[in-house]
This record gives sequence, C-alpha cells and structure tokens, in this order.
Amino acid sequence: MNRREFLLAAATAAVAAPALSFSGRLFAAPASTPRFLLVFLRGGYDCNNLLIPYGSDFYYESRPTLAIAKPDPYNANSAIGLDDHWGLNPVLRDSIYPLWQKRQIAFVPFAGTDDMSRSHFETQDNIESGEPSGARSDYRSGFMARLSSQLTHAPSIAFTDALPLTFQGSKQDIPNISLRGNTKPVYDDRQAAILAGMYRDTSLASAAADGLELRQTVSKELQEEMMKANRGAPNAKSFADETQRIATMMRDQYRLGFVDVGGWDTHVNQGSTTGQLANNLANLGKGLAAYADALGDEWNNTTVVVVSEFGRTFRENGSKGTDHGHGTVHWVLGGKVNGGRIAGPQVAVNAQSLLQNRDYPVLTNYRDLLGGLLGRMWGLSGSQVQQVFPGAKPQDLQLV
Repeated sequence: MNRREFLLAAATAAVAAPALSFSGRLFAAPASTPRFLLVFLRGGYDCNNLLIPYGSDFYYESRPTLAIAKPDPYNANSAIGLDDHWGLNPVLRDSIYPLWQKRQIAFVPFAGTDDMSRSHFETQDNIESGEPSGARSDYRSGFMARLSSQLTHAPSIAFTDALPLTFQGSKQDIPNISLRGNTKPVYDDRQAAILAGMYRDTSLASAAADGLELRQTVSKELQEEMMKANRGAPNAKSFADETQRIATMMRDQYRLGFVDVGGWDTHVNQGSTTGQLANNLANLGKGLAAYADALGDEWNNTTVVVVSEFGRTFRENGSKGTDHGHGTVHWVLGGKVNGGRIAGPQVAVNAQSLLQNRDYPVLTNYRDLLGGLLGRMWGLSGSQVQQVFPGAKPQDLQLV
C-alpha cells in the first residue's frame, strides 16, 4: 500500500494525501497573499437563465415556458436589470446582486472550451487538464497542479472526496478533503492512538500521523469557527455550509483551492424562477456570498472563478428543459475584482449568432481567460503561463 492509498483508508475518504512537504504540520501561508478558488459546476448549467438576454426577442421566442420576464420593478420574479441587454435571475437578488452593486463580480458570456463533443466527461477532463482539445500530452496532468508548481508560498487543496484531475500530476502531495456534511472527528483520541500505534515503527508511521493530524485539527477548528459565527442561528444548508468551512482554510492556510458542485444537467422540468435550476442557483449564490463574508478582510485578496463544462441549448426542449450545449457564462468575483460589468467579446443574441443553430458560440476560451487572469494575479511571465496552459493566448480582461 502506498502513502496515498494508506491515507485514504486511515483518515477516511474525506482526507487523501496530506501535504507531507509541510513536515506533517498544518502550514500557514503568508497573510494578504493572493487566493484563488475554482468552483466547477458539473453537469453543464443553463447560463441563459442566469444571465438573461432580456433585450433579445429571440430569447422569449425560444423559451415559451422557461424564459424569465424582462426587468419590472412591480414583478419580483422578473430579471434584475444589469445593463440595457442583460439581467440576473431574481433568485440571486440577496446574494450575488449585492456583489454586482459593489462591483465585485463580473460575468463573461460566450465563454468556454474548443471541445465540441458536448460530452460531460470529456469536456470536464479537458477543462481540468488545461490543454488544447485534441492535443493533450499527459492525461494525468491538471492545470492547477502545474500552476502550483510555478508559485511559492501558495499551498493547494481540493475540497473534494477524491483528488480531481486539475490537481493531479504535481510533484508535491496535494491534499483533498470533503467539507460537505458532518465535520466531527472520525476518530476520538483513543481510536486515533490505537490506529497510529498499529503503524508505529513501520514505513507508514509518518503518513499515519500526518493523516490523522490533518483530519482531527481541521474538525476541531471548523467546529469552533462555526459555533462562533452562528451566534445560535442555524446556517444555510448545503453549499453555504461548505463554503464557510472552505473560507476558514483558505483564509488561514491555503491559497489555491478547487471545489465542485453537481446537479446542473437539467433536461427535464428545469424551471425558471422556481424549480431545479433556480434552487441550484439560489444555493450557489448563498454559498458564494457566505464565502465572501467568512473571509472578512481577506476577501480583498481573493478571486473566485465559476465555470461549467458547457452551456445548454438556447431553445428549450419538449420536456421543458434544455440539452447539452457549448458556450456558457463564467463568473469572476472577489473583493478587488473590476466587476459590475459584462466582460469579454459579445455578439447579438439572435438565431444568426447561434453555433450550429443551437447554442452560444465560444468567443472567450477559458484557457485564455484564466491564463490572463492568473498571470496578472501572480505576475507570471509568458513562459510560466505557457507551462500552465500550453498554447494559450492569454487574454487580459482587466478583471483583477
């Protein structure tokens, strides 16, 4: 059994491969350094009912049951006007819209990959790899692992059950820990001592101690943090709970993070301001707002990017849902983000502009967007950006 396999077994599936290069201690990165969190919406979310092209009659013709009404101050279920062309789903009125008003979030429409497969798994892997579609040279190498190798004092972590592809291939051990659900320690002190004792005087002794230390320390600190923040009131559930826990670790310890959120494949009964998509968006918005609040002053040193493998068909289908598409909308938010705007190249939303007469075209490749954004955040050279995103043409949208 190798070190990673042991830690999966010993510290439960919630912890894999603690960063042993930190000598078994929880590493504290320098304060006030850049932080980056990638939020991956798995399933291909419907961006057209997030960022609503209310200035387009074609949108309303294409979505007889799913379209969200044009901005109307007397209709709480109408789109929230962001400019003369775009509106926001009203379920985000109390979470994401305040960030827009503070110019701390920007949306990048017509964004995505050059992958035309419309396959969840293939496109997700392409995004996590960060290599051009059809030209992947290493199927076990992810762009966030390559980014971490270009940085100093930027410890990395995945808030997932298993190490995602984007963090694979690193020369360092990158930890992953799921913060969903119960954060109580898996083992009490007696059980931890017994388990550690089983591996005393073996080659796995250090790995066992590190795995147990990480799980026990994180559990204790998170419970204390949550008790202080709650002040007796219940927290928002699911993603909002998770992001508050993530913020604790990103504020004090880590600088590169990854988390994924499922449930975005809405083929049937998708809904508009109510239903499956609206519930997911509301939950996501609450979680991101909770993350910003929990970071406190360090929100000013934080950038969050929200991506999905692709968008969905512009027209609704016969089951009052949408199918796999292509172009989507990326979110970029943070305390110092140059937000309050719709960024990047755009085209008129009409039948003529659709790709293959079905979905948004991609005008901003995610590799170019992230290459420009991450390069600006950490002052990376052109050659360093190419190490992270081979063949990319970094696009600086002046977002940070």
